Amino acid sequence: MPADISLFTLTLLALAALAAGWIDAVVGGGGLLLLPALLVGLPHTPAAYVLATNKSTAIVGTTAAAVTYVRKAPIDVRTALRIGLAAMAGSLGGAFFAAGINSAVLRPLIMVVLLAVLVFVLLRPAFGTAPAPSGPVSARRVLAAVLVAGLGIGFYDGLIGPGTGAFLILALAALLHMDLVTASATAKVINVCTNIGALTMFSLQGTVLWQLGALLALFNLVGGMVGARMALKRGAGFVRGVLVVVVVALLCKLAYDQWLAA
Repeated sequence: MPADISLFTLTLLALAALAAGWIDAVVGGGGLLLLPALLVGLPHTPAAYVLATNKSTAIVGTTAAAVTYVRKAPIDVRTALRIGLAAMAGSLGGAFFAAGINSAVLRPLIMVVLLAVLVFVLLRPAFGTAPAPSGPVSARRVLAAVLVAGLGIGFYDGLIGPGTGAFLILALAALLHMDLVTASATAKVINVCTNIGALTMFSLQGTVLWQLGALLALFNLVGGMVGARMALKRGAGFVRGVLVVVVVALLCKLAYDQWLAA
């Protein structure tokens, strides 16, 4: 725990962790809220420590949400774990390179991808709202999901992180024909694996502020449990609405960082 952190700052960070847990459980993207809060609240802390501490917080809320979903949502745990293991390997690699990457180079590319996602979701209002078709998914589609949602998005999560849940949900809905609630549930299982991979690497590098992470994790846990229950209760339309809001917010945040922050 940083010695100079005030009670007021701790309170704000705790509230940010609570809200981030809710957002992550519904659609992903809680890092959009918690990472900037940590950067503002810990202005003299190196960025690598902020990224690592964010992971130590997020893994608790994501795990709680995953457990809630697995108990109540009709997800294929075997497929989720297959993709999750690939995602864990990807996130280990991403976290390894995180210290040396220039995020300014990646921001424009990520913004293009997010803009394409937003246009796609808005132009196809039925996407992810209809029940998934019956019958097994082809092995080719599962392999594509392992490569894209597993290795690819897992690497991104270890490298940067914010928006991972939204990317996972869209990839799973598109590749495996899941409705958005099932995709969100499956994404949580995969996201637990990416968090484990990234946190393992950050721990080996000694960049986790464990005391602060543990405190914020308690609030993130509550937010994750509440968010998962709301998503299950309100259905795909609710998840789609939150998805649009999170993607727009991510676009605005990345655009601000790219062109206005300096």
